[in-house]
Amino acid sequence: MITKIIFLLIFFGTMIGVGVYSRKHATNVNDFVLGGRSVGPWLTAFAYGTSYFSAVVFVGYAGQFGYKYGISATWIGLGNAIIGSLLAWVILGRRTRVMSKHLSAATMPDYFGKRYDSKALRIVAAAISFIFLIPYTASVYNGLSRLFGMAFNIPYSICVIAMAALTGVYVVLGGYMATAINDFIQGIVMLFGIVAVIVAVLDGQGGFYQAMITLSELESDVPLTMGQKGVFTSFFGPDLPNLLGVVVLTSLGTWGLPQMVQKFYAIKDEKSIKYGTIISTFFAVIVSGGCYFLGGFGRLFDGPAIYDMNGKIVYDAIVPTMLSGLSDILIGIVVVLVLSASMSTLSSLVLTSSSTLTLDLIKDNVIKDMDDKKQLLCMRIMLLFFIVISVLIALDPPAFIAQLMGISWGALAGAFLAPFMYGLYWRGVTQAAVWASFACGVGITVANMFFKFIASPINAGAIAMIAGLIVVPIVSLVTPKMDGKKLDEIFHCLEEKVLVSKKKSIEE
Repeated sequence: MITKIIFLLIFFGTMIGVGVYSRKHATNVNDFVLGGRSVGPWLTAFAYGTSYFSAVVFVGYAGQFGYKYGISATWIGLGNAIIGSLLAWVILGRRTRVMSKHLSAATMPDYFGKRYDSKALRIVAAAISFIFLIPYTASVYNGLSRLFGMAFNIPYSICVIAMAALTGVYVVLGGYMATAINDFIQGIVMLFGIVAVIVAVLDGQGGFYQAMITLSELESDVPLTMGQKGVFTSFFGPDLPNLLGVVVLTSLGTWGLPQMVQKFYAIKDEKSIKYGTIISTFFAVIVSGGCYFLGGFGRLFDGPAIYDMNGKIVYDAIVPTMLSGLSDILIGIVVVLVLSASMSTLSSLVLTSSSTLTLDLIKDNVIKDMDDKKQLLCMRIMLLFFIVISVLIALDPPAFIAQLMGISWGALAGAFLAPFMYGLYWRGVTQAAVWASFACGVGITVANMFFKFIASPINAGAIAMIAGLIVVPIVSLVTPKMDGKKLDEIFHCLEEKVLVSKKKSIEE
């Protein structure tokens, strides 16, 4: 217990220390929200990766999908690395940085309002962000409850309140730069922690080969492969269609999530984009691939501990059960690992939500003539307000909120992905197409929550994203185009000439 507590005290002390250090980098709105758009490749890449993977992935998704699909769940992690990290940086990174600075956009709703010349779009996008980021934030806390119960016998409520308070302190103090530096530190913990945990868990099962042999002997209970042996160690697993749905939602979804895309706004320069792409992809391969690979052995720990009183499997209990037999030092590392994953995501979510509320809803709509100092104060107040709401929901989550957590990604990415991405490349996207995407993304995921016309909420979210990618170009072709001069002004930034070294170009 002393070892675990020492780990926690070092962790908490470091986070607060970084917050105090970063105060000098949060003296105005641009610095507080975007770090002055001068964040280097390592901090940006780790901020992206640690915001991507939280306790929801490590405890919830890894346990659930590892149990369902076996070793083939590793494809989800690789999809996160290739689609969610590598391609996201290549396709969105540079243009997002250039256009967001040109439009002076600090948030995703602000981008929609200025790119499509519509104040109404900005307000509605801000409302969608706020509504669906709250349950996502609350869901992050849930991944910690069983883990802390296993390691410390600490009540869930105390854990949630302590996490929220610590997150609030360092984000209020240091803004984006504090979250970026802490994300880097937390990312290092996650990289080494996941490797250590995988080695220890497999060692407890007789090593990798013995664990694979034992897993291959289990009979499938999946309807498509009922009774068949070996499917949990097969290349594509027992249920490829639903596996692909999870890959699409958890990988492509990041392209439309405000807290993820906003990382590209803050990149320092071209060099940072190139190195950041490599670092972010490597991070995702190790962390996400490692989480799902570990979860793939979940069935080896099948027992009373992962079932509730009604005999129904509790997926969130699988990973804590896998870890319960580890040494105190390793359990201490795991606790810090999951805390790192969760707090990095929390800090990103609360900063995104508070900046969106202040800059896109309150400024100019509720309060006129907000100067820089008032905006900073308002953001800090809204940040604390957002944390309090998410804590209250996490402490006593009603049934519909539990469902809403699962569709948050689908609703946000379904609404935002298509108009954001197309808007970076294509002049022809219309305001009507953006409205159609908003309606399509939110409509499909929320309607499915009540009517369940698509069995899996994960697949519903994936379908919402794909639908948006189809709807936006179709609607754009048949609705009135934006003013040509306005479009010339928006896209002019991409045509500006810059001088580069011979390393970049052989032109004379």
